[in-house]
Formats: sequence, structure tokens, C-alpha cells
Amino acid sequence: MDALEFAKDKMSKTEATLRRELSVMRAGRANPQVLERIFVDYYGTPTPINQVGNISSPEARQLVISPYDPSMLGAIDKAIQKSDLGIHPSNDGKYIRLIFPELTEERRRELVKSVKKTGEEAKVAVRNIRRDAIEMAKKSQKAGEITEDDLKKTEDQVQKQTDAAIKEIERILADKEKEIMQV
Repeated sequence: MDALEFAKDKMSKTEATLRRELSVMRAGRANPQVLERIFVDYYGTPTPINQVGNISSPEARQLVISPYDPSMLGAIDKAIQKSDLGIHPSNDGKYIRLIFPELTEERRRELVKSVKKTGEEAKVAVRNIRRDAIEMAKKSQKAGEITEDDLKKTEDQVQKQTDAAIKEIERILADKEKEIMQV
């Protein structure tokens, strides 16, 4: 794999990871993806909640979990309470309901800070990928696989890919910030 392909592949994976991480951050609406990181003890095996029950969103700020196995209600309830969601589940014997409170201005600002921190980590990752790709190209040039002109072209193209990736990350962050701050 040459340096350009390496950089393009890794940068697109970084963008995808950022999107996935930001999709979990809630912005006033109940999103089943917030439960992706929560695992339930299913007969001794840690299992994602979405594999032990059906998750639906009947209202904008509510999630309902209906377990495939009714005996799992207690385990699901316990897993949600232990998580960092900050929401107390309501167990009615058949379903578990999660009511998401309206976000306060203070909580929205905290979420925006968290989004910016996550975005900065993604930018650092992209810059590290740029460095690694340029090092790959330099090694190829030292090994006589590419000329010095090809090295310069590769460095320029990797820099253009880096600029494009950072611009895309900034766009993703701006969209998420706008979504969070909407009242």
C-alpha cells in the first residue's frame, strides 16, 4: 500500500469513528444509539442491549426496551443504572422505559465542550496519519522505489488529503454543535 492510499483509508476511518462517537451523544432526542455501549450480563456473557431486546422510540424523548426474554428485565435495568447515561429506567414488568429529560442550557454547553474535545482528538489522529504517510513515502524514496519528485508530489497530495479531512471534521463538529444548541 502506498502512502496516499494509506492516508486516504486511515483518514476516512477516522471520520467514520468520529461520526459514530458523536451519534451516541444525545441532543435532546432519544436515540437508540446511546445504548450501544451498555452491556447486559446475559447468562454470564456481556451482551449489547440491542441483542437482548427490541429498542423503539415511541416519542421524541423516550426509548422503550422490550426484552426477548422477560427474565432479562432485571439485568437490563441494572445495566442501565450502572451506566453513565444518567437516566433512571422505569420497569413495568414487561418493558423498560427511558425518559430523556429536556436538556438544560448548562448541559448543552457541557455536551458542546465534549463534542469539541472529541473533534480535536480526531484532528490529532488525522495529523498523525499525515506524519506516518509522509514517513512511508520517505522510506520508499530512500529504498529507491520512488524519485525525489514523486516524494514531493506525494507529500503535497497527503497534505491536501489532510486539509480536506480536517475541513470535513470541522463541518461534522459544527453540525453537531448546531444540533445540540437548538432549543
